[in-house]
Amino acid sequence: MRKDCYVCRSEGFNAHARVSISTQRKTIIATVNVVSNDSLSHQEVGLSESAWHRLEAQDGDKAYFHHAKPAESMSYVRGKLHGTRFSDNASHHIIRDITQGLYSDIQLAAFVTSCAGDRLNTDEVIGLTKAMVDAGSHLNWESDMVMDKHCVGGLPGNRTTPIVVAIVTAAGLTMPKTSSRGITSPAGTADTMETLAPVNLTISQVRSVVEKEGGCIAWGGSVSLSPADDILIRVERALDLDSEGQLVASIISKKVAAGSTHALIDIPIGLTAKVRTLDYAETLADKLISTGAVLGLKVETIFSDGQQPVGRGIGPSLEARDILLTLQNKPDAPQDLRQRSLIIAGKIFEMGGITVKNQGISLAEKILLSGQAWSKFQAICEGQGGMRIPPTATYKHEVIADRAGVVCYINNRLISKLAKLAGAPASPAAGLDMHIRLSDRVELGMPLFDLYAQSSGELQYTLDFLNEHPGAIQIEEDVL
Repeated sequence: MRKDCYVCRSEGFNAHARVSISTQRKTIIATVNVVSNDSLSHQEVGLSESAWHRLEAQDGDKAYFHHAKPAESMSYVRGKLHGTRFSDNASHHIIRDITQGLYSDIQLAAFVTSCAGDRLNTDEVIGLTKAMVDAGSHLNWESDMVMDKHCVGGLPGNRTTPIVVAIVTAAGLTMPKTSSRGITSPAGTADTMETLAPVNLTISQVRSVVEKEGGCIAWGGSVSLSPADDILIRVERALDLDSEGQLVASIISKKVAAGSTHALIDIPIGLTAKVRTLDYAETLADKLISTGAVLGLKVETIFSDGQQPVGRGIGPSLEARDILLTLQNKPDAPQDLRQRSLIIAGKIFEMGGITVKNQGISLAEKILLSGQAWSKFQAICEGQGGMRIPPTATYKHEVIADRAGVVCYINNRLISKLAKLAGAPASPAAGLDMHIRLSDRVELGMPLFDLYAQSSGELQYTLDFLNEHPGAIQIEEDVL
């Protein structure tokens, strides 16, 4: 709104103030941005697209503005910054206020900072996890054994979930998978799956698909499971702050809210993955297992290689292509994605008592090779609203090797950044297609990867960034 409009002046609103906006239909909490030009009249306000939809606003509506109710739970955050531990009551009030939109981005940043690193002890992590579960919807299933999986992240293209769900449910286990969208990554599982089938399912739709097919791959946001989590992740990633406790609370809260009884957590370890050392992976695994146990969730973990991207495609459509190639047993399917999926599915079989220890991978591979997993995946897609053909990009640029040698380093973060700058996941067909892996020998002029974009501007912007940050892939020259 205008800085000199009567509402701003009389209410004392300024930039970043939190305000309550009401129409005849809805009331929301929003952050004020003030302008000092003539883009708005003194009787007009401008709303973001998100605010417009949440208000269910229509042209010509009258809106009423008031100071938002203060987030009283900020006192607990201030206490934490001065060394006071979060009680269960404090965690409950903080998460409730965050979910209700009472925290500004500045206040969210203060909360994330107060939890950063290892500042949360075991009791605080458990309390925060319970609060995040209580703040959203809960799914309950008739089955005594409901399987789930999660990857801690940091690896572009690591899209095992649709493959694993298809294999596991084809064997008769229940696996209602709710997944995230990419926030600062080029694709989340929900973004990739959305190029193949609808993922914005209601709770009743999720139940219907699971009752018929044994599983689903849906967007967790559409069923409001642990709704504070995506809010916190957005701020945490913008600050580039890692919180061990919040990571545990994020993962476990979503599994518990989804009604899971068993969860396998994949922890990739690599210099440019989210988990960089074995010591940290072991500490994280212990906290995931112990926190899950308190909330009635049996958690097992596996450690995997996090040194390079998985598969070839990075970006929703390109990752969907890799999934289809794998499920259809095509000879050009990426073998690393296939093997990771089989390992995870096999471990879930062992957790679920389908096979004895060390026999799960054999069963998973049998189901995949037989075509049962592909048939089950198609059935799940039809149950969610019908299978789709992933879109293709308009523009492509081939990035080539500037020297001969051996690929010795791939920076996962820079690779993800390139795919993101190209337009993913907002443009589903945008992204990056890898041609090389670690230890591959390349010649001068050989293709390293292809960039895909929906506009020439996005492609050029990505190439400008690549020219300024040439360290995405490092090639060690041959020593004669």
